Parts: sequence; C-alpha cells; structure tokens
Amino acid sequence: MRIHKAGTWPILIILLMVLFILVIINIFFPVQTIVHYILYIIGVVFILLVIRFFRYPERDVIKDDQKIYSAADGTIVAIEEVEETEYFNDKRIQISVFMPLLNVHVNWYPVGGIVKYIRHYPGVHHPAYVPKASMENEMTSIIVEDYNKRLIMIRQIAGIMARRIVCNAKVNTGVSQGDELGIIKFGSRVDLFLPVNVDIKIKMHQKVRAGETVIAEF
Repeated sequence: MRIHKAGTWPILIILLMVLFILVIINIFFPVQTIVHYILYIIGVVFILLVIRFFRYPERDVIKDDQKIYSAADGTIVAIEEVEETEYFNDKRIQISVFMPLLNVHVNWYPVGGIVKYIRHYPGVHHPAYVPKASMENEMTSIIVEDYNKRLIMIRQIAGIMARRIVCNAKVNTGVSQGDELGIIKFGSRVDLFLPVNVDIKIKMHQKVRAGETVIAEF
C-alpha cells in the first residue's frame, strides 16, 4: 500500500494545521488536562484518516476485452437506461458507483483502448449519491474506444466535500485496462455510460472494487 501523489500536499498542510492548533492550545493552556489528551487523540486520528483517504492499493487486473470492470471502489447507486446527451446522443446504460469518504478514491480504466474525448465541467457540489449529481455537479467526462471500436464514457463526479478532480487522461493516448485514470478528492462518484446491449453483472447497492468487480460484459 502506498500514498497517492495527489495526497502529498493535503496531508502536509493538514499535519501542519493540526500541529499549529495544538501548539496554540498549549501556549494559552499549558497545564495538561484530560481535554488536552482528547484533543491529541482527535488530531492523530484525523491525520490518519486523511492519510488513509489517499491510499493507493495495488490491483492485479486480469485483462479481458469482453469485460468492463468497475472504475472505482464503492456502492452501486444507479443502474438505468438514460438518454446520454453530452457525446453519444442516444440511449446508454448508466451505472453509478458512489465512493463514501472512507473508500479508496483512486479511479482506474474499466477497459483498454484509446482516449477519444475529455471534457471538464465546473458545477455545484450536491451529495454524490443523489441522481442530479450526474447532471449538475462538477465533473470530468472521458470517452474510451476499446480495441473493438466500442465506446464507453467514464464520468468522474465531485461530491459535496470534493473540491478537485484529478484526471490523467490525454486525448489520442492508449490506455490499458486497469491503468490509473485519476483520483477525486474527498467524497465522490463515478458513472459509466455503456452500450445498451451489454450484459449487466451487478445489482443495486452492491459493493464493488475497481479492477476486480466486473460491472458488465460486451
């Protein structure tokens, strides 16, 4: 287990902030009491939670052109046929994975192929698990064309606490199934928009893991 590079500065800043607050408390209230020890414990736990948020686990992805893996760790909150109007302008199967605060927040490519399209949208920050988050929240959309010319959309969506989407995708760049796509900081969601003829392999409220759980098969 390692720490994602996007977490270096947030972890350092939060560590310095916690230390600064504790120093100020000790300057004004130098006599150690039970309250001091409780605050020390809270500070340590908070720092450990932030470090845990940016953990970057190794995933041994078994590559398979017919399988579409989950792009994120979390819980399935939507499986529905929708009219996708940003790029495809036709019917697609939308599958949404909500990533609670304690989940791994790194995202991985669910298929291999060529990145054909990227677009970032500024927006609001509704809770990521609500349906309107897919339309109104800050988001980044990525289209990947797999090796059989099939197109899927991956949409990174910021949540109520998320304030930055990190996306490593570059147009016309080849990617492998299981490569890192990016990370969404502090609570978020990933939507997949798939062809309507895929065979869905998951169900609502199921827990999934990126690069391990098969979302659907072509």
